[in-house]
Amino acid sequence: MNGSANRSGRATVEQALARLNFKPRELEPGHVWLAGAGPGDPGCLTLEVLAALGQCDALVYDALVSPDVVAVAEGAELFYAGKRGGQPSMKQDDINALLVRLAREGRRVVRLKGGDPYIFGRGGEEALALAGENIPFRVLSGLTSGLSALAATGIPATMRGINKAIVLATGHAAGTADDIDWAAIARTGQPVVVYMGMANLPIIAAALLKGGLAPSTPAAVIVAATTPQERIVVATLATIADEATAAGLASPALIVVGGIVAMRAALAGQT
Repeated sequence: MNGSANRSGRATVEQALARLNFKPRELEPGHVWLAGAGPGDPGCLTLEVLAALGQCDALVYDALVSPDVVAVAEGAELFYAGKRGGQPSMKQDDINALLVRLAREGRRVVRLKGGDPYIFGRGGEEALALAGENIPFRVLSGLTSGLSALAATGIPATMRGINKAIVLATGHAAGTADDIDWAAIARTGQPVVVYMGMANLPIIAAALLKGGLAPSTPAAVIVAATTPQERIVVATLATIADEATAAGLASPALIVVGGIVAMRAALAGQT
C-alpha cells in the first residue's frame, strides 16, 4: 500500500496540505491583517486566514465569527468588536483606534470578520484608517456570505437562462433618507441578495414590488448559513415577510429575491 495514503487509499487532510506545499506569509509585529472568516462553518476558512490565526497575538473579532474559529488563535489576546443591529456595540472609530493602538504596541494583529472584510464588512474603512496612520496591513479575503449561503442551501448565484448578473445590497437603511433605489434594482430584473435587511424585510419587499417585480417572484430568507443552526424559508416576494415572521426567523439572515431561488427545489429536492 502506498504510504502516502490511508487504508482507504485516500489522502488525509494533512497529506493533502503537504502536497499543496502551502507556505504562509509571516505576520510581523506591528502589522494588521484584515481577514474574512467566511459564512460560519470553520471548513469555509481559507488557508491564509487559518495560518494568520495561528500566528496572531491579538485577535479583534466580530459577532458572526464562531467560537471554534476564535479558538484557533490559541494564546492570542481576544478583543470582541461585534456589531449587531439595535444592540450596544463598539463604534467604528473606536475599532479603528484599537487596531492602530495594538499595531503601535508591536502586536501581531488579526481583525477577523464574518464573510469577506470588503463586502459590507467595513473593512475598507479600517484599511483607510490603518493607511492613514502608516500601519502596514494586508487583506485576506473570505467567502462572502452573500454567495456561499446560496450555495449551501441549493441556490445557484447564477444560472444560464435565468440571470446575467446578481446584485448585492444592504437593507440596513431601508425606509430612510439614506436608502438605495430599490425600484432601480427591480428594473434590472436580476436577482438581489440583501445583507442586514431582516428588520426591514417588509419595507424592502414592498419597495421591490412597487418597482415592478411580480408578486410571484421567488424569494427566500437564509439564517445562519453553513452552521448547525441554518434555516431557510422559501416563498414569494409577496409573502416572504409574513412567512419569515411566522417561522420566527431573525438576524443574522440574508434575503434572496429572484428566479434563482426557484432552482432550489430542483437541485436540493426540497420545496
